[in-house]
Amino acid sequence: MTVLRPVRAGNAFEETVERLLQAIKLGVVAPGEKLPPERELAVQLGISRVTLRDAIRALQEAGYLDVRRGRYGGAFVIYVPPTPGAADLRKVVADMGAADLADALTFRMAVECGAAQVLAASGLTPLQRATLERRLSDLDEASLADYRRLDTAFHLSIAELTGSSLLAAACADARLRVSDLLDAIPMLQANLDHAAAQHRAMVTAIVSGDPEAARCAVAEHLEGTAALLRAFLS
Repeated sequence: MTVLRPVRAGNAFEETVERLLQAIKLGVVAPGEKLPPERELAVQLGISRVTLRDAIRALQEAGYLDVRRGRYGGAFVIYVPPTPGAADLRKVVADMGAADLADALTFRMAVECGAAQVLAASGLTPLQRATLERRLSDLDEASLADYRRLDTAFHLSIAELTGSSLLAAACADARLRVSDLLDAIPMLQANLDHAAAQHRAMVTAIVSGDPEAARCAVAEHLEGTAALLRAFLS
């Protein structure tokens, strides 16, 4: 999991909470699923188990995790994104502010277009292609309840498959900045069908090794999301 990358020693507790919240809010660990085992997760984050336990306890107290003991225990995600609605969308936008919203959308456009270009130029291995196609298939077959989580997994997989941990982290950060926004946009079937076609165009361009077509496909998709946003706010 790219979002569960090592933290800096100086701010270990704060950054551990941040990494775990990213994984939860982005749906990398879905509601009802549990975080990786404590020993494994501490190594992955490069922290002590004491720091990890403190961070998990803080998220438990904040209502994001349910910690269960025993043989089948662990830290289970209980956070569920809110049901989207126009009023919620306006509140999210108001809380962000126009300048921060524009900045977040620009950042996302830059890093996701860049990731698609890099991946398309690299030439996919059979395993990379299979991974990307599987992410797309999972998204195409997703229920409404799972759609946002699997949409995030699809988008982040493009950056992760480049092999650049910095690029993958940037894309995860960009997605997190707009996650509340995306969660608040009502899901319309016509829009989901259009998005599915755009996702397929992105994969086709990447697989065919066409960086410019990949960039254009991602840009068209993200511009569509911005247009939908404007429509619900008008």
